[in-house]
Amino acid sequence: MPSLSIFGKRVRQLWHGADLALVGQRRERRMRMLASLVMVGMGVLWGLFFLSHGYTAIALMDLAIILSGVAVFLLTLRNRALSANLVLFGALLVVVVASTLLLDPPTLAAPRATHLYLLPMAVAALMAFRDEPMGLRYGISLFCLLLFVALAASTWRPTDLHALPDEVRVVGSWVQALVAMLMFFFLLHILQTDTAERSELDRDLRAAVRERQFVLHYQPQLNGANRVIGAEVLIRWLHPQRGLLAPGEFIDHAEHTALIIPIGHWVLEQTAEQLHQWQDEPLYRDIDLAVNISQKQFSQNSFVAEIAGLIERHRIDAQRLELELTETLIVHDMEDLTRKMTALVERGVRFSLDDFGTGFSSLSHLKRLPLSKLKIDRSFICDVLSDANSEAIVRSVIALGQSMGMTVIAEGVETEAQRHFLASNGCNQFQGYLLGRPMPLADFRAFVQRHNG
Repeated sequence: MPSLSIFGKRVRQLWHGADLALVGQRRERRMRMLASLVMVGMGVLWGLFFLSHGYTAIALMDLAIILSGVAVFLLTLRNRALSANLVLFGALLVVVVASTLLLDPPTLAAPRATHLYLLPMAVAALMAFRDEPMGLRYGISLFCLLLFVALAASTWRPTDLHALPDEVRVVGSWVQALVAMLMFFFLLHILQTDTAERSELDRDLRAAVRERQFVLHYQPQLNGANRVIGAEVLIRWLHPQRGLLAPGEFIDHAEHTALIIPIGHWVLEQTAEQLHQWQDEPLYRDIDLAVNISQKQFSQNSFVAEIAGLIERHRIDAQRLELELTETLIVHDMEDLTRKMTALVERGVRFSLDDFGTGFSSLSHLKRLPLSKLKIDRSFICDVLSDANSEAIVRSVIALGQSMGMTVIAEGVETEAQRHFLASNGCNQFQGYLLGRPMPLADFRAFVQRHNG
C-alpha cells in the first residue's frame, strides 16, 4: 500500500519538525481561528448576561466583539493574515481597555485585573506581526505595554455606573490574574519554541545552499492539441534526514533571510544548463522553461547582467527562457522593473505575470510592461464552474490578454470540465494536476515522449 506508506512518512516528518515553516503558518492560522471563535463565544455569553441585567450599552460592545470575531474568521479563511491580525488585535485592545475602565475599576476590596491581558497580547503581537515591517511588529507590542503601565499606575475611570459588584470582582481578580499569567507563560513558550524552530530551519537551509541539496521538478504546460509546449521549473529540497520537501516548507524563510538569492541563482543556472542540453534534441528543443523570480532576486542591481551571462555562457536560445513575476513585485518600483525587463526582452527573454488577479496590478501597469503571457491564478480556476465572480474574472482575463496580444495560460486545471470551459472561452494553454503533476526530469522526458513523440 504505497499511499499508506507515503502518508505515514509525511506524518513522521511533521512530528519531527520537517516542515517547520509550514507548521508555523498552520499553527498561527489555527490560533487566529481559535481566537475568533473564542471572541464569538464570549461575546454571545457576556452579551446575554448583560442584556439580562439591563446593561444594553455593554451588550452592544459584546455585539462588536462577535462581529470582529466573525471578521477575523472569514479573513483567516481567505488567507489574509495581516488584515485578520489587525482586526483581531484592534478588537481585543478596545475590549480590554473598555472592560478595564468601565467594568473593572479599582476599589479597596478588589484591584484591577482585566488590564493584565495586555501582557500576553504584547507577546502575541510579536509573533503575529513578526514578518511585517519593524514599526508594526514592535509598535503594537509596545502600545500594549504602554496601555498596561497606564492602567496599572492609574485609578482613573470615566464612570462607576457600569462597574461590576465587588463580591464578583474579588473572585474575578484572582481568576483573571491567573488566566492572564497562564496565557503569558503559554505564549512565551510558543515564542521560544518558534525561535528555536526558525533557528534550526535557518541552519539547515544554509547547509542546503552550501551543499546543493536541491533538485528541480517540472510541471508540464500543454496546448489545446495536448502537446507539451513548456514546463514550470519548481524547486524541491532533498533534505538528508527529512526527505523531499516542497517549496512551501522553506521558500518563505528563504525570502526573509535573503537566502532566496543564492537559491534563485542556482535554479536559473540549472534551468539554463537544461535548455542547453535540449538544444540538440529535436523532441525537446522547442520546449520553454518558466522560472519564478522573487522580489529580492529581481531587485538586485546585477540581475540583468546575471541573466545575460547565463544566456551567453550556456549558449541558449533566450526565447526558451520565461521569467515569471508576481503582481506584488510589479507595484514596488515600476521604473526599475520596466528598465530591467526591457533590457532582457531585447535579448530575447520572455516574461509572464504569475497569479494574475490576486494582487494589486492595474491596466496602467500591464500596458507599460513588456509581458508576453498572463497566468490565471488557480484560486479562480478551482471555482470557475461554481462561482459567478470567478467565471467573470476568468473570462475577463482571457479577453484582456488577447486584446493586449499576450498568451493566456490557466494554472491549477484539475478537471476536464474546467479545461473545456477555458478552451471554449479562448484559453488554449493549461497547467495543472489534470495534465501532469510536478515531476523529476526523467519522468518529464517520458511525459514529453508520450505526448509529442
